[in-house]
Amino acid sequence: MDFEKFCQDNCVERKGTGTLKWDSLQEIFGDADLLPLWVADMEIQSPPSVREALQKRVEHGVFGYGRVEDHYYEALFQWQKKRHGVELAKENVRFATGVVGSLYTAVRTYTKEDASVIICPPVYYPFYDAILNTGRKLVTCDLDNHEGHYTLDLEKFEKAIAENKVEMFILCTPHNPVCRVWTEAELAGMLDICKRHNVLVLADEIHQDFAYSEEHPFVSTALVEGGKYKDILIILHAASKTFNLAGLVHSHVLIFDEKLMEKYDAYIKSVGSAEANLMGLIAVEAAYRGGEEYFDNVKALICHNYQYMKETFAKELPEIVVTPLEGTYLSWIDLRAYLPGEEVENFIQKKCRLACDVGEWFSFTGHGFIRINLATHTKNVRTAVERIVTNIKERQQ
Repeated sequence: MDFEKFCQDNCVERKGTGTLKWDSLQEIFGDADLLPLWVADMEIQSPPSVREALQKRVEHGVFGYGRVEDHYYEALFQWQKKRHGVELAKENVRFATGVVGSLYTAVRTYTKEDASVIICPPVYYPFYDAILNTGRKLVTCDLDNHEGHYTLDLEKFEKAIAENKVEMFILCTPHNPVCRVWTEAELAGMLDICKRHNVLVLADEIHQDFAYSEEHPFVSTALVEGGKYKDILIILHAASKTFNLAGLVHSHVLIFDEKLMEKYDAYIKSVGSAEANLMGLIAVEAAYRGGEEYFDNVKALICHNYQYMKETFAKELPEIVVTPLEGTYLSWIDLRAYLPGEEVENFIQKKCRLACDVGEWFSFTGHGFIRINLATHTKNVRTAVERIVTNIKERQQ
């Protein structure tokens, strides 16, 4: 694959288009003149099938209330079955305006104020918000870091659940930011503990399509041990990462247990349900039907960017720890061998002129790490790596 040509043909200038990633740098980082490699969306256009379907609707010229047609479900079900082996029916699916909003909804639906909810840092920072901003008690069980490879100590996990009378576990799978694609055995260990302690599992599977090798295949929580844990599962999912559609605010909530679904429906009814986003429906269906080959090329580009970054750091600054990219398109990097942890944020922004997510966003003890978005033009990754290498070497002189 000619990666430079793919980028030329499919990567676009986003600055000045009213986009969070590029046009909110001043508000978020206090500096508009940074190279943004932070929030998880892409400079890569959505597939041609998506753009064509949206253009056709634009030409139609009417954007009234929409409905979910059978052909939408067919496209969703076929993708899930073919790519992940998950079989769905209409009664399992509800629609929402995004996974983050659904985190809040699920926490409110299935727990009461002051209930304990557990997460495993370092983890996607809205998990914290969905617990703390809804008046729940935050419980953490940190992942163990083995030179960049992360695991969960199940004994510590179960102890934290029992001691804090936890009612819900928010699971990130694949795990953002540490790039883990959990094995079925690892997932079974987590889910078994939760089932024995009557803990509901809220599984964020938004990055499910980003697994990169046969050695680390994504396994949906719905499939673990033949679906043994479906009665404790609420799965959040969207096509927004896969096809760069986040701005169309359209996502799925997957629930297999009838009683859990009844409770979800009752809560949504009590707060007033939103209509499914018409353009989101059109875009997602078109992506699932016509975007597979395009998406596989995007994954190849992400792997290419990752390999360049990993190999360059290994050659130039070999003590940088780059977490193995099993899943997501977000690289987790440990700079502590070269910089005091508390200085990394200032170094990356002020010296390297980069806007990156920093470790403390994901963990109270995360100083020294950065997360770099690899789903971008190769030139952006090269620029970021060169700046980090150059500035660390200058610091060493």
